[in-house]
Amino acid sequence: MNILYGVQATGNGHISRSREVVRHLKKLNHNVHVIFSGRDPSQMSELEAFEPYGIMHGLTFQTHRGRLQLCKTALNLNLVRFYNEVRSASVPNADLVITDFEPITARLARRRNIPSVGVGHQYAFFHDIPLAGSNPFLLWVIRNFAPVDHAVGLHWHHFGHPILPPIVPDYLDTRAEAIPDKVLLYLPFEDLNEVTNLLKPFTSHQFHIYGCGSITQAIDRNHLHLRPYSRSGFLKDLAECSGVIANAGFELVSEALQLRKKLLVKPLLGQMEQMSNALAISQLKLGMVMPILSDRHIADWLAHPGVPRMKYPDVARLVAKWVSRGDWGSVDQLAAQTWEQTEGIHDYRPFERA
Repeated sequence: MNILYGVQATGNGHISRSREVVRHLKKLNHNVHVIFSGRDPSQMSELEAFEPYGIMHGLTFQTHRGRLQLCKTALNLNLVRFYNEVRSASVPNADLVITDFEPITARLARRRNIPSVGVGHQYAFFHDIPLAGSNPFLLWVIRNFAPVDHAVGLHWHHFGHPILPPIVPDYLDTRAEAIPDKVLLYLPFEDLNEVTNLLKPFTSHQFHIYGCGSITQAIDRNHLHLRPYSRSGFLKDLAECSGVIANAGFELVSEALQLRKKLLVKPLLGQMEQMSNALAISQLKLGMVMPILSDRHIADWLAHPGVPRMKYPDVARLVAKWVSRGDWGSVDQLAAQTWEQTEGIHDYRPFERA
């Protein structure tokens, strides 16, 4: 098949899981053309696995100091440019559009009557799952941002619905021995000075800090290690750390669970997805939640030994095989197959309320 694949590039998680699905689709001899949107091209790198690809502006959200800025987001939307991009986007004789919450390709599929499949965490919100910070308008936005014919949601539990487990890379280093005092911190929406001031008293641990502000070079300040984003360096630090402090995004939490790292998440305030993720993490006892930057929460978390045991199957491979079969309405069977291969959910019953 000729497949047009849309990737919302605002978060590295969309890119990470899409890389896995695209890789498996290419292994099955599909022609895949990728469109990224939502991030400045100068901030994107290591995209060779996606070739051929294009980058468009799309739609994105504005944040400031750990909080979603709805008014600023609305003021920065350029809907005329967005719909011009939808009209002008190249479709290389596409038989199918797959989108990881990318709005240009989703609307292009509707406009040109091409079947569409959505694969991503946001599509889990089409079902009754734990919600926080929600209202009817926000639910409408998330369910209409990148609409598709067939939605394949991903989450850490099925919550009694045909939702799949997370897609995690199979190149994660599961053999690395965790260093007890090493902590990986990834808080891209937070102020760097606030984060470093918060961590200064915790000299018993080594904090490897990514994503806060514009860290352009590696800097070591005693137990604080500032690192510019590098996929290889980030994955090495993730494999070696004993715990992860992060926003309540989906993909990094999923990778940390696969590697059995203890978790402390700080949701992006005002962002329904992250606030709901934090609620799910708390309900499922997968980690601890820090509503605001707080030395008390960090101290409690550092002293807490608990790490959940989770092991997810190669969901990307199963999704690619499901796409190849062409029976895109059969999400229930695909979900049942993936959860049956998941370790760590011992009360599994297909799509009954957990």
